[in-house]
Amino acid sequence: MPTSHTSLHATPPQAGDESLSEESVHLAAGMLMAGYQSVIATLWSIRDADAPLVADEVYSQLFSDGEPDSGNATVALHHAVQSLRKRVEDDPDSFVRWVPFIHVGV
Repeated sequence: MPTSHTSLHATPPQAGDESLSEESVHLAAGMLMAGYQSVIATLWSIRDADAPLVADEVYSQLFSDGEPDSGNATVALHHAVQSLRKRVEDDPDSFVRWVPFIHVGV
């Protein structure tokens, strides 16, 4: 069985066939079906500079006690997104930079 958590910051969010527009599958859902319990992903492509900022914050929180705790992934993502939001607040596109991050699963 795969580990309990994964993050998908640098991947296209959906895969599917253009002729079957109603049947696309978000990669995060696919990871849940593969056995992961917790997945952090994005709803659309993000800026290259934003992925490491969010990932650093998330993993700093998940490993704050030395051992990874994927049960805190939602809280870790929340703090990471708030941090990104503050960093980019002067950017006219700030909304589309911090909104796409999601957590699915337990």
